[in-house]
Amino acid sequence: MELNNATAVEEFILLGFRSHQQNRLLLLIFFTTLYVLTLMENITIITVVLLDAQLSQLPMYILLSNFSWMEMCYVTTTVPRMLFDLAFSHGTIPFHACFFQFYIFFSLGNTECFFLSAMALDRYLAICRPLQYPQMMSKDTCYALVAACWIVSFVWYPIPVALISKLSFCGPNIIDHFLCDPGPILALACPPLGNVPLICQIFMNVLFVCNVLFVVLSYSTIIQSLIKTSSRGNYRKAFSTISFHIMVVILFYGSVAGMYLIPGGESQSEVTKAVTLFYTAITPFLNPLIYCLRNEQMREVLRNLFKRKRWLRRKVVI
Repeated sequence: MELNNATAVEEFILLGFRSHQQNRLLLLIFFTTLYVLTLMENITIITVVLLDAQLSQLPMYILLSNFSWMEMCYVTTTVPRMLFDLAFSHGTIPFHACFFQFYIFFSLGNTECFFLSAMALDRYLAICRPLQYPQMMSKDTCYALVAACWIVSFVWYPIPVALISKLSFCGPNIIDHFLCDPGPILALACPPLGNVPLICQIFMNVLFVCNVLFVVLSYSTIIQSLIKTSSRGNYRKAFSTISFHIMVVILFYGSVAGMYLIPGGESQSEVTKAVTLFYTAITPFLNPLIYCLRNEQMREVLRNLFKRKRWLRRKVVI
């Protein structure tokens, strides 16, 4: 962890967004609003599931409420820090805080991958194995699956984080990003790096690729089953049961996969920031809307809660 002048690296400088002060103010207002709305949306989903006796017993909604909690943690890992830098042009982040953000951010990203796989498994069992579904996806099994998603994700990343943090850094200690991402951090490390980049790529890609393959296989099997068992008139209704899951999967995996398709050149870092911003801030905002707007059962519970609230308010006034 040393610069060319042999002084230890104690902090990094996050360049963030290269824009004029007026544009930074607009970005600050936009992403602050987006962040607040994201928290409100996910809190609403968690509250609805907890308050409704029926939803709180169903594996699908147990997974959904935990997914919403994960989304709140995920967006909070990066967005508040980004807003702080936009507001005060601060930019500097302590060395250990940078690697802590790196660890939490990627662990939560991995958790999202596992939750998407768990939801795909739940829908596969419900649609393709309906007779075995109550036994195979009981409430206890669902909670065990939720715990496994969290635990495996957070025990997977200490090794790559430790390996990168032990490298020597040759300066300048400037990260051309708005968060501590391993790519820009490795670009600052002094050669030779040995096998560290390869080992980190393996750790960061193995679980991601396995989850992608599992999700694609699960939904492909579900769609084939729906086509075979549903008449032409009922196909659209049957497909709507999984359409919102597929939309969320496409949003997340599509944006992450876009990172691997970014061409080289001077604009590479700006495109990388835009893609990263999409799956760290935009998709957590869109996911609750998709689940609520596309899910008839969730919409019905929300309507009942609002009706009950209005009735209680009138009763208090009377």
